Amino acid sequence: MNRARSKAGGYAIAMLVACSAPALAAEEEISFDPQRNTQTQQLVDELAQQGVPSEWLEQALMQANYRQEVLDAMAGAAERRLRWFEYRDIFLTEQRIGEGAAFMQEHADTLARAQSVYGVPPEVITAIIGVETYYGRHKGRHKVLDSLATLAFHHPARGEFFRGERAAFLTIAYQQEVAPSSLYGSYAGAMGYPQFIPTSYQAYAVDFDDDDKRDLWNNPVDAIGSVANYFAEHGWQRDGAIYHQAEGPDARPDGLTFNQTVRPTTTAAKPVEQGIVTADSLAPDTPVVPLVLEYADGQESYRLGEYNFYVITRYNHSHLYAMAVAELAEAIKQQAEAEHD
Repeated sequence: MNRARSKAGGYAIAMLVACSAPALAAEEEISFDPQRNTQTQQLVDELAQQGVPSEWLEQALMQANYRQEVLDAMAGAAERRLRWFEYRDIFLTEQRIGEGAAFMQEHADTLARAQSVYGVPPEVITAIIGVETYYGRHKGRHKVLDSLATLAFHHPARGEFFRGERAAFLTIAYQQEVAPSSLYGSYAGAMGYPQFIPTSYQAYAVDFDDDDKRDLWNNPVDAIGSVANYFAEHGWQRDGAIYHQAEGPDARPDGLTFNQTVRPTTTAAKPVEQGIVTADSLAPDTPVVPLVLEYADGQESYRLGEYNFYVITRYNHSHLYAMAVAELAEAIKQQAEAEHD
């Protein structure tokens, strides 16, 4: 679950500064061996106090390697550089939609149980897994151990955050008796079918098939339950809408802030005052996220996201991501229904 931010320019400048430092002149000069790195040794001491054996930690961290490509990837995330029509075209393909319908059919009982327990529709859970890993096909090509070690020590802005993720990852690997160096994920350390970062894995992963393991790497049943649990814990509204199509003026109204991913404070009455209306019936006090999306021909489209739209942005802090998930979910549901008929 990569958590993108819209600060590409700031990251790019910081990256130039970070990558020019003498310590990063050659990757072979960088070691995460606790015997050579005092910060790594501090992590060993910290986790040892929490019950992870020092010897196990030392052996694991000795195998971690610095990866410059991880830092480069962090500076160029798609959510920060693409417009809506470009981002949409990545995920709204016939193949991804068709395979999403097949995934729904294959795991129909599990998805129905997840909806019953957590209130999240099958197509939304499926779309998340479809966007994140193409239904488990592409879970990441980076060693999670390498990614998190690199980001923990060398990310110019978020090192502290990634130090926490690295600690969580090592704890998970030890508890589940998995070799840390054997696990692959995204460049940001997200893992498994749903691409949970390690702290999210700890907080929201569930054992949905009752086999005494929370396995998001290889078990789609646990992945389905965990995605649903993640949304439920972030306030998903059972049977609630995600967004509404809307019409509005040619020029964006100055009285609204668009495409935010914070908890919605605007109510449905305010866009109406600014000339943005939807055919759907919304109570005036309904919290909404005003959205405007750009298409290849230069035209823009208005939409109003509801609270569930905001909940999707808790998975990835990008309005483009949330809208891609919502549209993919719709398309998967339509395809599945057409095949059923």
